Amino acid sequence: MHKKSIEVCLTPALLNLYDIKESVVVVIDILRATSSIVYGIDNGAKAIIPVAHVEDCLNYADKGYLLAAERNGEVVAGYDFGNSPFSYVGEKVKDKTVVLTTTNGTKALHMAQAQAYQVVIGSFLNLKAICNWLKTQERDVLLLCAGWKDKFNLEDTLFAGAVVNELRKDFTHFDDSCIAAEDLYLLAKDDLRNYLHKSSHSHRLAELNIEEDVQFCLQLNICEAIPILVGDALVALKAI
Repeated sequence: MHKKSIEVCLTPALLNLYDIKESVVVVIDILRATSSIVYGIDNGAKAIIPVAHVEDCLNYADKGYLLAAERNGEVVAGYDFGNSPFSYVGEKVKDKTVVLTTTNGTKALHMAQAQAYQVVIGSFLNLKAICNWLKTQERDVLLLCAGWKDKFNLEDTLFAGAVVNELRKDFTHFDDSCIAAEDLYLLAKDDLRNYLHKSSHSHRLAELNIEEDVQFCLQLNICEAIPILVGDALVALKAI
């Protein structure tokens, strides 16, 4: 039986150091892209199409899709919404396709898509669901933290640490960034929000007055959906 390994890539800038062509890559952008994607798919969105640039959204404008664009934490003027999870409630997204671009998350997604065997989306909202699924896969796993503009960030690393902690019994090889991520998570897990007050992104988001979003994104296991990238669209794993 294949000895499965887990690695943590702490920023997309380091992705070229990993061989992921046979791996499942979990893309992580806790505040807020991957949390919103999980929540949207869980609430019945038909698909979420990640695109790299704000202008790319416009290519879909005449298809009846919802267009979502965020840059530097704010909704881009003229778009239906950004990447606040509260925009992804059932009454807005059920049976709809959303085209989404964000500062960090969609970039990491496209980088993973170009190289990985399979790409799925992780957040605290679907932590247990995604860990249970990863346990059943006979593949190595890379946890790809979207970071902030190619720099390390705390919240994505904490989530990676939570996954490592959950999967420790089921995998045999861990790299040093797994150990560091898990240690940080164990330090923070009893009060994630309080720990994240130290983070730079937390301060950025506080200035944008979206504390509710932060609190929401740190909830554990309120969603069952695992968004998976099929072609250019993220869809519910169970729908495949």
